[in-house]
Amino acid sequence: MVQQGLPHEQLAPAWQMLLLGDGSPTRHLQLLTGEPTEVDVIDMSLIGDDLDNAPDLIQRVPGPRLRRQVWLRTASGQRLAYATSWWEASHVDEYLQNRSLPIWASLTRLRTELHRDVQGIYYGYSTALELAFEQQGPFWGRHYLFWHHGQPLTLIYEVFSPYLTRYLGNMP
Repeated sequence: MVQQGLPHEQLAPAWQMLLLGDGSPTRHLQLLTGEPTEVDVIDMSLIGDDLDNAPDLIQRVPGPRLRRQVWLRTASGQRLAYATSWWEASHVDEYLQNRSLPIWASLTRLRTELHRDVQGIYYGYSTALELAFEQQGPFWGRHYLFWHHGQPLTLIYEVFSPYLTRYLGNMP
């Protein structure tokens, strides 16, 4: 169902392109806002083989794992998304040489070829996210695997700010 999209009454086409497309969300956010997308790293922690309350696909990422949590924001400071990614700890430095850059920027610099495999989307409310985004919910989110050379590279979970309705239109 995720690969085919949702009825437009459930999710507007522009939101489907952001949530279900296989392009880079940091690149899309930059194109939408006209500002560079910057990263505020909240945390980078070794979690070992812990499943970390992540989507079940975390088991596809070899352990021990490292968890990276970030805010994606405009250069002027507007938070647009929250993201968590889980990496095989022994390989994270190969792909995130500058950990303050968005994943897309790091992988583009390395000319890394990937496949983004969207596996799930979410719709809901969160008081913590409302406070952090300074926007009332509901929120749309997704999780996906990045594949590289036929192997899972990282699992990524993202939640987008309702602020994006000014660029993408209202959510149904």
